[in-house]
Amino acid sequence: MAQQIADRRDIDFVIWEQMQGEELLKYDLYKDFNRKACDMILTEARGLAIKELLPLLQEGDREGVKFENGAVKVPESFHRAHKLLLEGEWGCLSAPAEMGGQGAPALVAAASSEYFMGANWPLYVYATMGLGTAEMIQKYGTQQQREAYVEKLVTGKWGGSMLLTEPQAGSDVGALSTTAVRNEDGTYSLSGNKIFITVGEHDLCENIIHPVLARIEGDPAGTKGISIFIVPKYLLNADGTPGQRNDIVCTGVEEKHGIHANATCSMALGSKGKCIGYLLGEEQKGMRIMFNMMNGARMATGLQGLAYASAAYMLAVNYARERIQGRDMNDFFNHEAPPVPIIKHPDVRRMLLWMKSYVDGMRSLFYYTARCRSRAALAESEEEREFHSDIYDLLTPIIKDYLAVHGHEVCIQAIQVYGGAGYCKDYPVEQYARDCKIASIYEGTSGIQAMDMLGRKLGMKKGQVFGSLLGEMQKTATEAKNHDTLAPLAQKVEHAVTRLGETSMQLGKTAMSEKVKTAFAHSWPFLDVSGDVIIAWMLLWRAHVASEKLAGKVKKKDQAFYEGQVKTAEFFIRTMLPGSLGRLDSITDGCGAAIEIADDGFGGV
Repeated sequence: MAQQIADRRDIDFVIWEQMQGEELLKYDLYKDFNRKACDMILTEARGLAIKELLPLLQEGDREGVKFENGAVKVPESFHRAHKLLLEGEWGCLSAPAEMGGQGAPALVAAASSEYFMGANWPLYVYATMGLGTAEMIQKYGTQQQREAYVEKLVTGKWGGSMLLTEPQAGSDVGALSTTAVRNEDGTYSLSGNKIFITVGEHDLCENIIHPVLARIEGDPAGTKGISIFIVPKYLLNADGTPGQRNDIVCTGVEEKHGIHANATCSMALGSKGKCIGYLLGEEQKGMRIMFNMMNGARMATGLQGLAYASAAYMLAVNYARERIQGRDMNDFFNHEAPPVPIIKHPDVRRMLLWMKSYVDGMRSLFYYTARCRSRAALAESEEEREFHSDIYDLLTPIIKDYLAVHGHEVCIQAIQVYGGAGYCKDYPVEQYARDCKIASIYEGTSGIQAMDMLGRKLGMKKGQVFGSLLGEMQKTATEAKNHDTLAPLAQKVEHAVTRLGETSMQLGKTAMSEKVKTAFAHSWPFLDVSGDVIIAWMLLWRAHVASEKLAGKVKKKDQAFYEGQVKTAEFFIRTMLPGSLGRLDSITDGCGAAIEIADDGFGGV
């Protein structure tokens, strides 16, 4: 049977063979989860995603959300599926039990999310957006705030959001104009406008809790003067139930390129002078607190890019197996030869293996990064905790942008495999491409992630963290050399890792010189090519694990899978990685043309 959304055999390979997930299950934190239980969770997630969420994907896209008199209505068909997600506690799979979640291992939660996101991200996010809100309140809120909000947000009974962006400020959050005025009872009165608010208003839950960035009247300008507030849609009664409507309203929904069934809202606070907010954490610590949520959102956005890519690839490879068109090239001049499936044509095979290499590599990268966070939480020494936590922090902007950008490229390639049919709305690859594009924009555009990478992450602990990551890559290359078939590939990866290290040092020095702008003009190419080298590492790692299996006895059904791992690594390392080396050369060259060109030189004047 053809796989849908994600390749279950590949997910199992990454979790249990490459990432050795059973080692994590030995810790007391996961005492309620064994391999069998985890497999059952993934099977149930896959079934629900395919049977209940996926059939609503195109329907939701065509119907979209409805905005009437300040209220947002989601597609009618979403209500039943949303209820099933909440009843199964799928939205809080990874949340700790003390917050009302199930406390499942991160790798299992990520795999379940892959299925749900690939099946219907616009629907799934209504059930999960409150998790980030809950985590902030759990970490920084008062006991009263935790008791009032956390469990209801985690279970999805109440929704959550994130109110950062303002029309005049955009990504420059420090330029926000939303203000908060202290009230005598310890609350704050907020006023301002926010835009691009995902699920800021909808009709799937009884209350929505908004974390809002604002500046307390009289506090300093810029990011250092920003605080964060809890602003409920409905203020709470003494018994904790929703009561009076707060003065925060949706003023419109965006008509977007994709994700039509997901509400992206403009929000007005205090238009009647009665928007009540509650300080979360300390005054003027809003950005630090919000980044706690933002990092989780960036990881989720990377997973979204991967999920779309995986689903689009599954559709494309299965279409290529079924679509009969043209003779086999070996029978090109034999007009009596029967037509063959397009998967037999060389360029289609190239496109499919190109897609597979990115999907496989990105899946391994995401799960590796998720495992780093788990290992940091489970660490038995401070040194071990710091090592894994630092790698996680370093990889976060790469996860967010690389998976988003290349996930979208995979969706575009899926359309190409379909040909003209893929450009039509009859097939979902067209929608996947539209829906996926947002992933490279929100939670910080590509340029924002690149600035974070060069400006903060590359210099962590004077470059030691980046050096540790390079060391992990070199270890895999050394181990892979033990297999004769992998040795040439390992040497190529080794060389690329060395070149990446050299380039990072030079770019870092340029960033600390008078050519700082030139350095940052190369920051995104550096982030992206770092991703290329990491993907090559991940694929070589996969091939090494597969080769170890092939050296022994394997089941017949696994033979092609393991051999496919080796060929996928060979394809990427021999055909894609050489281009990455050229890109490293271009960064080292340090061209300053983008900075030196006059504004009028861009034309259009």
